Amino acid sequence: MSKQRPTIADVAQRAGVSKGAVSFALNGRPGLARATVDKILAAADDLGWRPSNRGRSLSVSKAFALGLVITRDPAVLSSDPFFPAFIAGVESVLSSRGQALVLQVVTAGEEEEAGYRRLAQDARVDGVFLSDLRHDDPRIALLTELGLPAVTLNRPDGTSPFPAVILDDRPGTVAVVEHLIHLGHTRIAHVAGPQAFVHATARSTALLSTLAAAGLEPVAVETSDFTAAGGIEATRRLLTLSQPPTAIVYANDRMAIAGLGAAQAAGLTVPDDLSIAGFDDSELAEYVHPGLTTVRADPFAFGEAAAQTLNLVVDGATDVPDAELPPAQLVVRRSTGAPPSLGSPSPA
Repeated sequence: MSKQRPTIADVAQRAGVSKGAVSFALNGRPGLARATVDKILAAADDLGWRPSNRGRSLSVSKAFALGLVITRDPAVLSSDPFFPAFIAGVESVLSSRGQALVLQVVTAGEEEEAGYRRLAQDARVDGVFLSDLRHDDPRIALLTELGLPAVTLNRPDGTSPFPAVILDDRPGTVAVVEHLIHLGHTRIAHVAGPQAFVHATARSTALLSTLAAAGLEPVAVETSDFTAAGGIEATRRLLTLSQPPTAIVYANDRMAIAGLGAAQAAGLTVPDDLSIAGFDDSELAEYVHPGLTTVRADPFAFGEAAAQTLNLVVDGATDVPDAELPPAQLVVRRSTGAPPSLGSPSPA
């Protein structure tokens, strides 16, 4: 027969205090002397006592869970370079606190709104991560109405009562365009992400302003959907232009890697005939041939900082500040070189 799990009563007996004192100490409530709290915690540790999340939630009106609602096709999500690493960063914080992550994958519109309403009304989570911010994002007003604590992933373009965790995409985007200009490229095209997203617009705006500062205009801007299929279709359209680009900057690595394959299938050599750059520095970027020049973000650190910030909010901290991560940085590999008219390519 297995050994019976220790209870609060066992901890109280070991520490020589009441069960009420044990409950106060283990739930972090004020009113006990520090020495008493230390004695109770030591007794719990000696007995190998671990709290029941169900019991904790009933005693302190918490779910001990945080929520993430992702608006993605589930078939596409598994190959997304951002969310798996972001979730790993979140879990690295939650696991040490005995918390869970409640994940919902939904379609945009009514199903997405219903997802947030379920999380709030059923008290399934203590707070949520708000990802893929949109222009004039209606979810900010919705979460405010629901009274659901939140943290936004990057800063919205309107007012928000929630703290933000910020990873600035713009310096990396500027750097990749300047890198291509330095190599001699003047015919640069862009495959953008959905312009409803704040971060997709920020990357596109940074690219266009950097070209303009150098007296250049893009050959073309193709708006796509961050998917591999979208990257292939956009690349094929660009390659059929009467004056095709000598370099293409993609808004994420998945589209860039797919575009690299499409260029090679069309008989082009990368980077001799066409330079290609992405954004994310996802795991495959280093191992495709040639290795992909890209912009390195850190989604694991993003998730870690987001979980820490949201926990400050749900724990009752006031005036929680925004958390700023190091900006995205250029990573140069072999997929970029000098344009054909300038001779041998160089990754420098």
